[in-house]
Amino acid sequence: MKTQKIRIGITQGDINGIGYEVILKTLLDNRILEICTPVVYGSPKVAAYHRKTLNISDFSLNIIKSPEEANPKRANIINCLSDDIRVELGKSTAVAGEASYLSLKKAVEDAKNGKLDALVTAPINKYNIQSDNFKFPGHTEFLKDYFNVNDVLMLMTSDFLKVGLFTVHVPLKDVFPLISEESISQKIRLMNRSLSEDFRIRKPKIAVLGLNPHAGEDGMLGKEENEIIKPAIENLKKEELLIFGPYAADGFFGSGNYMKFDGIFALYHDQGLIPFKSLVRNEGVNYTAGLPVIRTSPAHGTAFELAGKNMANHDSFRKAIYTACDIYQNRLFHADITNNPLSPVDLKELE
Repeated sequence: MKTQKIRIGITQGDINGIGYEVILKTLLDNRILEICTPVVYGSPKVAAYHRKTLNISDFSLNIIKSPEEANPKRANIINCLSDDIRVELGKSTAVAGEASYLSLKKAVEDAKNGKLDALVTAPINKYNIQSDNFKFPGHTEFLKDYFNVNDVLMLMTSDFLKVGLFTVHVPLKDVFPLISEESISQKIRLMNRSLSEDFRIRKPKIAVLGLNPHAGEDGMLGKEENEIIKPAIENLKKEELLIFGPYAADGFFGSGNYMKFDGIFALYHDQGLIPFKSLVRNEGVNYTAGLPVIRTSPAHGTAFELAGKNMANHDSFRKAIYTACDIYQNRLFHADITNNPLSPVDLKELE
């Protein structure tokens, strides 16, 4: 296990939203410094603006130029923006979109170069961040492309519920053509591996939700369950994975059946996120499984309507930092037992 504190890179997100509010409220609690060294990627000027707006006193961020300079006893900040940046609370602006990208770009560069142990990203606006440099529906797709990995999984996590998504920011009409036995199997394998390695769940039990109402009702309400999803589950079982389903999503959550599983695999965005956010409330965390680096984020958006009003709940952001630290330690543990397995014992030597 790591004896030095974990170095967490924090991106500022949209400067006109609640990103800085949840960041500052989280870092005001000195207990965070007991487990990690926070490094915010943003702007000291913008941070000071939000601090004044929120009437936060007796707190400041330590200005540094690189993560190596981070003071482990302070919350630190690296300036990624020009000093003439303009904050317009509650508004979606091109300036804010560019600022979001510049913060993210610098943080992922440092993470890729091993200067950070994990990333926690504050919410971006998916519209105003669009540019020649960022042509993705969100963080998840950008990070998959940036780190050039074959596949990633959006895994919504809490202490009692973990929901993986087959598709993320995909219009519902485009979900059906993406479904195949192999594509579903690939995502479930990734989810199983993440639950095992990142969350230290031994032989995780995963429930798969059906695509159609009542999970197709034996083909009467849709054939995908019988022709694609069930065969994928049966083949995964042959690989000794504990995969079950498909379950009708409404009855599955309504009956509390979700509590019997370590993870739930949903086939589209709202199928997974509506029950997750309803049940978890402010403790949810978005984790991107499948990356070489650790990335978490709060399970909420920019909330422009709350910006500058000192009304934003920072529980999810704080939980995102704790989750990133836990995953880092879990990965170290997994690497240790993988590289140093217990040697078989000769029973005769014990006689």
